[in-house]
Amino acid sequence: MTNQEAIMDTTEAAPAIAEEDRMRADLYDFLAVLLARPADAALLERTAALSGDDTAMGQAVSALARVAKVSTPRAVESEFNALFIGLGRGELLPYASYYLTGFLNEKPLASLRRDMAARGMRRAENIYEPEDNIASLMEMMAGLIRGRFGAPGSLEDQRTFFARHISPWAGHFFTDLEGAQSSVLYASVGALGRVFMEIEAEGFRMSGA
Repeated sequence: MTNQEAIMDTTEAAPAIAEEDRMRADLYDFLAVLLARPADAALLERTAALSGDDTAMGQAVSALARVAKVSTPRAVESEFNALFIGLGRGELLPYASYYLTGFLNEKPLASLRRDMAARGMRRAENIYEPEDNIASLMEMMAGLIRGRFGAPGSLEDQRTFFARHISPWAGHFFTDLEGAQSSVLYASVGALGRVFMEIEAEGFRMSGA
């Protein structure tokens, strides 16, 4: 998987955005961190402190917090490796190209790279993994919302990026993660991601109606 901050920012300070958008960006960033590398003790502690309401999103957050509370960094690292690394390959291949074509480094990656270039995004020099992995895409979406790559992306630009690079496969990936044989903590990460993708898709659909 990718390292967090795999996508280089081109601005030093992001401009102010609406509170609702900040919360959306926070969740995208949170998922990016959880999916980029095994959660360490500090991240598990922060995750365990979360609480949610009675909504589907709130219930997913609360469930993740409960699992994080009884998880150890060693167990999470073992789980992460089984899911995403393995001997040769992990249980899941979290790349848009694979989910959409059955192969890595295919047309979805080329399309993403064109859209990244158009928005001032570029891969960090020390990162060699394809950019169409789920962690990097969550990070990119957060960056568009926050304005890390210039001005905050308009709702239309966010919708376009989501529709091209995230919506066609991320929900499927999160469902697979939720049900993966090796998933324990990451089953709850999958549930949170799945619910969030559903909310985002519906929000973009309603805003474009």
